[in-house]
Amino acid sequence: MQFIVISKITLKICRLAGLAFMFSASILLQILACAIYNNWWPLLSALMYVLVPMPCLFFGGGSTRFLTSRDGGGWIDAAKFLTGASAVGSIAIPIILRHAHLIGTGAMFIEFISFLIFVCTVMCFHHASLEDEW
Repeated sequence: MQFIVISKITLKICRLAGLAFMFSASILLQILACAIYNNWWPLLSALMYVLVPMPCLFFGGGSTRFLTSRDGGGWIDAAKFLTGASAVGSIAIPIILRHAHLIGTGAMFIEFISFLIFVCTVMCFHHASLEDEW
């Protein structure tokens, strides 16, 4: 019985450590996209990483459950819209910077990989937070 409790605690710690590692890898790729090409414009899309969870914090009470619900309302719809707009902005900023020749193609692709890892981290956190044991 005690082994089961210890293994559940260890599993929770491993999940949390995995999420922290994924988030750190995403931020590291953001910094590498800037440092490798000696251009700090790609860091502009890191601003969107800060803006993506803000609607959940302000309008959703810190929970991500409202994003998957069909319930509507003024503030819930506004939060869903702002979350979607900031997620699209995370993809659009590197494309716009590349189109304006402010960053290189390699930096743009590193930004996309960073965003993909960030989205996977958020989805894993969302899935873990829906569990009752978390």
